[in-house]
Amino acid sequence: MPYFLKSKKLDFKADGPYVAVLSEPEAKRLGVQNNDDIEIRWGKHRVIAEADFTNSKVKKGEIGLFHEIWEDYPLKKGEVVQIKVLSRPASIKAIIKKLLGKRLNYEEIYSIIKDIVSRRLGRSEISYFVASSFARHYNDTELYYLTKAMAETGEQLRFKGKVVDKHSVGGLAGNRTSMMVVPIVASTGLVIPKTSSRAVTSPAGTADTMEVICPVQHSVKSIKKFIKKNNCCLVWGGGLNIAPSDDRIIRASHPLGIEPYNKMIVSIMAKKVAMGIKYLIIDMPVGPTTKIPNIKLAWDVERKFVYLGKRFGMKVKVKMTDAREPVGRGVGPALEARDALRVLQQHPLRPLDLEKKSIILAGELFELCGKVKKGRGRIRARQILESGEAWKMMQKIIKAQGGNPDIKADDVTLGAIKKRYFIKKNATIKEVLDTSVDDIARLLGAPDEKLAGIHIHQRIGSKVKKGDPSFTFYAQSKERMRLAEVALKKMKIFLFKKK
Repeated sequence: MPYFLKSKKLDFKADGPYVAVLSEPEAKRLGVQNNDDIEIRWGKHRVIAEADFTNSKVKKGEIGLFHEIWEDYPLKKGEVVQIKVLSRPASIKAIIKKLLGKRLNYEEIYSIIKDIVSRRLGRSEISYFVASSFARHYNDTELYYLTKAMAETGEQLRFKGKVVDKHSVGGLAGNRTSMMVVPIVASTGLVIPKTSSRAVTSPAGTADTMEVICPVQHSVKSIKKFIKKNNCCLVWGGGLNIAPSDDRIIRASHPLGIEPYNKMIVSIMAKKVAMGIKYLIIDMPVGPTTKIPNIKLAWDVERKFVYLGKRFGMKVKVKMTDAREPVGRGVGPALEARDALRVLQQHPLRPLDLEKKSIILAGELFELCGKVKKGRGRIRARQILESGEAWKMMQKIIKAQGGNPDIKADDVTLGAIKKRYFIKKNATIKEVLDTSVDDIARLLGAPDEKLAGIHIHQRIGSKVKKGDPSFTFYAQSKERMRLAEVALKKMKIFLFKKK
């Protein structure tokens, strides 16, 4: 039986499911239990919310609605709404089934993803869903169903022409190759609608780095304009309704400290399916401190990427790279932006390892989609970069997205507080500790403080002398610099070979 209550706007946020608050006497009268799902209807609108109780904020005959509800839907002050208590959703039953080690069909998986998007599932239920993959790993068919459901519960874009992309699985400091690959590839007429993420646990994501140069938060309408004009874009994907369940799954799994490899694969592929990608290069750094620590795991992840690509009519190639140190010299948004601009502008101080890797990935993409003959991809990519064509395309991207196309590489770090450190003895660099670099860069304020980070002067194998520069800290405040200085006393960035 439906009930009617007067709505009251509450200025609280749940950062999860929609929440509706009832007075305890009202809840008892309606037969509502704490955390029950209730359906709320008014006019043409329908919302599923999680029930909570109060003794003071809401009176009898009222229902309090958390900020997310009246932010997402038009709701007049004091509007009368219809209430209905719902039974346990099919998605919960499906999660329980997976926790028991049983296989899920498409309808069951779709019910989970749909309820994540509609906020019918809260953080705890999503956490159980993430953990369920450990009870029994998803088989190939379930991975396909997950990818399909994530893509279909959000907006799907389609572009004219040959649509290509490059994506890194992450886990390696620096490695900002997308900012070179996109303009190199787009210069040839290929369409590359690049959406990137912000950092979650690292000092910078591509979106954080690109944002140093120009705005990255744009609407789907704007993205279509960028593609029509320049064949490409470099935007933040989190502001779009592309595979929207992914962001909520990430937020729920982050406190658990886990990221199942299957979830990572599905997350990447769902977004590529939604963007209409037909040719995809996956950059997979493999090394002891990366997300993919060994070659055996790398082969398994590669197989799943290629399998999913075939199921969706997408040609996928995984490019594994040995990853024992950061790529580029800078770690942190502005420093990584400086590296990328130096490569594009062919600056004398450009990081050659970042340049080389960008050329390799762009060349692989050219060959994968048939733009050039096999063995000619890297040659073509280098020609575009060295001729200045790539920088001209990047200038078009920057201008279209609202930035200054005449920006100079060294301008992006102006205003930072710096402290340079020096080598204390003659030696050879044996190892650059990627985890220490990440941790200290974050202590310095990255990624939220754009100027913060570390510039690394030496590489593995470098023969150094006492007094040579080792690394430079960048910060926006003296307090942040002091925190990093204290941390450095207990952490090492370089390991040296014994004589």
